[in-house]
Amino acid sequence: MDQHEITRKFLIATHGTLAAGIKSSLDMIIGSVAHVFLLQAYVDEQTSVEAELQKILAQVSEHDELVVFTDILGGSITNQILQHCLRPNVYVVSGVNLPLVIDIMLADSTTPIEEVISNAIENAKEQMVFVNKLITGQNEGAAND
Repeated sequence: MDQHEITRKFLIATHGTLAAGIKSSLDMIIGSVAHVFLLQAYVDEQTSVEAELQKILAQVSEHDELVVFTDILGGSITNQILQHCLRPNVYVVSGVNLPLVIDIMLADSTTPIEEVISNAIENAKEQMVFVNKLITGQNEGAAND
């Protein structure tokens, strides 16, 4: 199958309502993105994480790419996702943050997803900055000029 025929889909899977918060911010910053699923675990005792995951996976064909964003490496959500998602064309990225999701969702769909994810993780790491130290360092450098 030609790569142009592959649909890239996304699942944001988190403890609580973090997934909805990320989606809300995405919609505000980059606009609505197609093929985004949310899995918000443990919000409703009546809703099974397993059942929700099965509903989502039923909407992903073997020809689609699915990028799964989870909140905590080794957490229950990531572990449950891994039980079902270690198959071709499924990519699990843990330790999600907004710059990472934006970078991956806005990537050119013709760029191989492994490359997109690797680059996005490096870019997202650069976004994590202790701003107080950054400002203090800049101010000290300016005073010495």
